[in-house]
Amino acid sequence: MLKHRGFPSRMPGSDFQFTIRRANPKGVTPLVRRERYRDRKAVDRRADALFMQALWEQFGDEPFERGNLDAGRLSWLFGREVVAAEDPFDPASYEALLVIDVAVARASFPDAFDGDDWE
Repeated sequence: MLKHRGFPSRMPGSDFQFTIRRANPKGVTPLVRRERYRDRKAVDRRADALFMQALWEQFGDEPFERGNLDAGRLSWLFGREVVAAEDPFDPASYEALLVIDVAVARASFPDAFDGDDWE
């Protein structure tokens, strides 16, 4: 499992994790598209935005390997702002390639592309 060096491990001041420390010994948690409803808490929406910002700052519009990115956090963006970059795509692989759909991501999280907001 590739470890993305320099990627924030969690949202500052919270328990929302962005990366995992080690591979799951019971098997890889598959990526699934999670529905984001309008009544989600503001802190959940903020975690999504900061995670999107971290992805953009680390990878830009280039394909990237899933590696140690947290499947739960990634699943909130998967299928919309983050899409498969290979066909066939294995949602249960740490080596799966993903890419940011920049147009969708900018529409969903415009502040994530404006600069440093990690305070």
